[in-house]
Amino acid sequence: MSSSELVQRPEVSAAAPVARSRATRARALSPRMRRRRWLGLAFAAPALLFYGFVVIVPILQSVNYSFYRWDGITAARFVGVSNYVSFFTDPALLESLGHVLVLVVFFALIPIALGLLSAALLGRGRTTGSGVYRWLLFLPQVLTSVVVAVIWKRIYGPDGPLNSALRAVGLGDLAKNWLGDFTWALPALGVIGTWTAMGLCMVLFVAGVAAIPGELFEQARIDGAGPIREFFSITLPGLKGQVAVALTLTVTGALRTFDLVWITTQGGPGSSTTTPALLLYRKAFLNPDVGMAAAIGIILAAVCLLVALVITRLSEEKNA
Repeated sequence: MSSSELVQRPEVSAAAPVARSRATRARALSPRMRRRRWLGLAFAAPALLFYGFVVIVPILQSVNYSFYRWDGITAARFVGVSNYVSFFTDPALLESLGHVLVLVVFFALIPIALGLLSAALLGRGRTTGSGVYRWLLFLPQVLTSVVVAVIWKRIYGPDGPLNSALRAVGLGDLAKNWLGDFTWALPALGVIGTWTAMGLCMVLFVAGVAAIPGELFEQARIDGAGPIREFFSITLPGLKGQVAVALTLTVTGALRTFDLVWITTQGGPGSSTTTPALLLYRKAFLNPDVGMAAAIGIILAAVCLLVALVITRLSEEKNA
């Protein structure tokens, strides 16, 4: 036996009881751990069953309906993926997708830009009247969408405050029925979305700026950085997570827009403000085509999920 083996053998013999004791301890604790896991599942089971009943089961039913042509009364007829093909070939649906892209600009991009500007102005230090400013911008988040739609429908009316203000300053030629104009109805709805979403973006970004260490801003000022350089070098990189959350919420909100459009214009004038969610409602309840309505719903859900996953993935890659 070599001298190296004589040196290693005591170490092995000393480590063996330790390894055996750990294995014995693991076997002794495993039944307790199993009981804890089963107990946790037992507590979570009612919530999981309820979630499955109200969410998973309806989704599976919708997927099943989307393969049929059915008016909700007569016998359903299997049509395969025909409803999904129609989604991308129906002129009305394609037009509604174009409207959604316009609404994404008003519901997501503009509010995020204005929210970042507000965070840059209000996030560091105290500004006179900043509390009132935040309260006014966040107010739409407190109101229901129905109340918001009714308020703006009155503002945009032929004799509403907007037209009255234009006439008062000598711009009466610009006054019009904003929600009844083929050209201006969709941008008018977009302005409502901007007003609604800006408060949420502002609150997210102001809270994010408050979490950025103040030493970074002080160091930037010592190095001679101005407000613009400070914003792009410190504030914006520190708000990547908040921007991802805001972008996800606002983009998916634009894709699912229904109540605001239904109360203000019902998709008119003509089809100038139709959205996929509005067409889904019409297919499901007004001119029943349950299979097509289910296909629209499944596609919208898949697009919203894809948008959320892409934004999250891009945000994680930038933070890595």
